[in-house]
Amino acid sequence: MTDGADRALAYARDHRDSFLRHLEELLRVPSVSALPEHAGDMRRAAALVRDRLETMGVSAKLIEGDGHPIVYGEWLEAEGAPTVLLYGHYDVQPPDPLELWTSPPFEPDIRNGNIYARGAADDKGQVLTMLNAAESYLRGQGRLPVNLKFLIEGEEEVGGRAVEGFVSSHPESLTADFTQVADSHMFAPGLPTLETGLRGNLFTEVYARGASHDLHSGLYGGVAPNPLNALAHLIAGLKDRDGRIQIPGFYDDVRMPSDEVLRSWRQLPFDEESFLRDEVGATQLTGEPAYTVLERIWARPTLDVHGIPGGFTGHGAKTVIPAEASAKISMRLVPDQDPGRILELFRARVMELASPGIRLEVKVLGSGKPVEVPSDTRWIRTAQNALRETFGRDTLLARSGGSIPIVGLFAEHLALDTVLMGWGLPDDNLHSPNEKFSLENFQKGTEATIRFWDLLAA
Repeated sequence: MTDGADRALAYARDHRDSFLRHLEELLRVPSVSALPEHAGDMRRAAALVRDRLETMGVSAKLIEGDGHPIVYGEWLEAEGAPTVLLYGHYDVQPPDPLELWTSPPFEPDIRNGNIYARGAADDKGQVLTMLNAAESYLRGQGRLPVNLKFLIEGEEEVGGRAVEGFVSSHPESLTADFTQVADSHMFAPGLPTLETGLRGNLFTEVYARGASHDLHSGLYGGVAPNPLNALAHLIAGLKDRDGRIQIPGFYDDVRMPSDEVLRSWRQLPFDEESFLRDEVGATQLTGEPAYTVLERIWARPTLDVHGIPGGFTGHGAKTVIPAEASAKISMRLVPDQDPGRILELFRARVMELASPGIRLEVKVLGSGKPVEVPSDTRWIRTAQNALRETFGRDTLLARSGGSIPIVGLFAEHLALDTVLMGWGLPDDNLHSPNEKFSLENFQKGTEATIRFWDLLAA
């Protein structure tokens, strides 16, 4: 490593407490992008990120538009060095159900070497590892070894339409050699991981409408169409008991990884029993029995129902036949499935499953294409070396069952490869109560990023 990297690492270690305070301050802001009542909190979180960049010496601004603000920053004074486009998001999922949290979701609490709060791992803690690394160089060395552009958005959890519009309409502002994303996971504690594939996503809401108004089930039961019954029938027809999706043509374009890749997955230190017990917490795993657990998560498409609003859900009894109801249904997609084609097939199957007297409508809430990241680029090889220096062991190349739509947009509009170098752990409870982030990974993520940029400059 260079002297500059040594000074940056020393700064990072000396300022662990201040880095943690920055994280706690950001975690206290309930930046829930899905709920309109948190619009002010979204602006407050964006301003915190912008102000942090400006304070450390990065030129930064808020980009306003149709949606929540985007934080954009740049430091471009490393002549002849690579330019890295850094991406993350400051918005978080709703914290419900609140009663299942051990500590309040927006009051960060440190327990057992972890910090607990909504957004701790997804994605505020991971975003700040990149900001921490930048500050460590700018304050410890006085300059960065590479050129950096920051793109921190506030709509990743709700589809990312604002950032999609910005990326597609301002490609000249985002020119870079590659993108670095800290919104991914390590396969296991202490095992550095680079993700080389992401599933795509198609998120829909199916609306079912029956009578013109709610009806008394005693007076009209047996003759009035019931949207909830209709949705139950529809959902049952979309998937069989083995997890096979019952949409004609759905699997036509699915491309499985090579036999070599599949063999490497089967050699990973994966314990299905502890995965079921410690991460899933169910009595048994489900899904297509012909595929291993990792294949089902990383390489097979899915269909899941996330909520069915409608009817009476309060305490006690109310015998009402609701006039309307809806179901939120998403599909995770794999190479080479196209969200547009899958939407057509899904909509056709939904209409085929319509019950008498029920009017159905399918609305799209968000979508993103599946992504494969080349594993033999200069950037990936450099990241592997930085991770090896930080964690003292070789880096695992894996895939993720999750989706990060921006990675596909970077490839489509900017022709950029991405390094998915994140620090989450499998049990971080993303999108669930008691979300957490390892403080050790918070520090090591910062140090690995410092080393990565140093090696890039070399």
